[in-house]
Amino acid sequence: MASSSWNLTPIVFVLLSLFVSSAFANFYNNIDVTWGDGRARILNNGDLLTLSLDKTSGSGFQSKNEYLFGKIDMQLKLVPGNSAGTVTAYYLSSQGPTHDEIDYEFLGNLSGDPYILHTNVYAQGKGGREQQFYLWFDPTADFHTYSILWNPQRIIFSVDGTPIREYKNPESLGVPYPKNQPMRMYSSLWNADDWATRGGLVKTDWSRAPFTASYRSLNQNACIWSSGKSSCNSNSPSNNAWLNQELDATSQQRLQWVRKNYMIYNYCTDTKRFPQGFPAECSLQ
Repeated sequence: MASSSWNLTPIVFVLLSLFVSSAFANFYNNIDVTWGDGRARILNNGDLLTLSLDKTSGSGFQSKNEYLFGKIDMQLKLVPGNSAGTVTAYYLSSQGPTHDEIDYEFLGNLSGDPYILHTNVYAQGKGGREQQFYLWFDPTADFHTYSILWNPQRIIFSVDGTPIREYKNPESLGVPYPKNQPMRMYSSLWNADDWATRGGLVKTDWSRAPFTASYRSLNQNACIWSSGKSSCNSNSPSNNAWLNQELDATSQQRLQWVRKNYMIYNYCTDTKRFPQGFPAECSLQ
């Protein structure tokens, strides 16, 4: 009996491994590589994706589905070493001149200098709502989870479960909010050495190419938009708790910790940029 029980152990382990891995989206089934001529690669049976950049081209992908509200989690490991001039972008966006967009952009830097995490929110084609942060870890040494929670009341940017930014719906102040346009998830790795690092003073060192960023553990807990309908209409509210989620007291404290120690730019405090007064939504943020 003991021997028979032991022989089942590998089978149980395999089944458990399959269950755990299935909790995350398979890249083959959930994204389309959109550009890069072979520089975007899906590996490990769909569990890992890499984007590469060389002097000829960068690369990128997009989600197969469109979403109207959701919580998207992705683990990224950024370009290591001298990444100056490179930008790794991960964002939600609709299309057209009045598009909505929710942005993460990781601005590369010289070896030993920190990445800058750039965030922005567009509504009906208007952005300019930048907040920038340093991270409290090396984002090139291992994978870390970057999340976007988007519901009708707020947008929350989180890193490894720690909120770094909350953007509240400002429609009560007459300011548009992303809530009517379905968005896809996009990501790309590209050269932006005309502005990305120290305002363009530091250029990309192509002798270090190719530059590579890695992705895994995509989780799309979102309302899929298809044929003019949302998949959330038929789901029970308990499956979509994020639709009404807000920051509790502990999360508010963590957000303030990030703002105090790691925020390096906030458009809502930029008096040189807004000498006549800050944008209306800043009163909510």
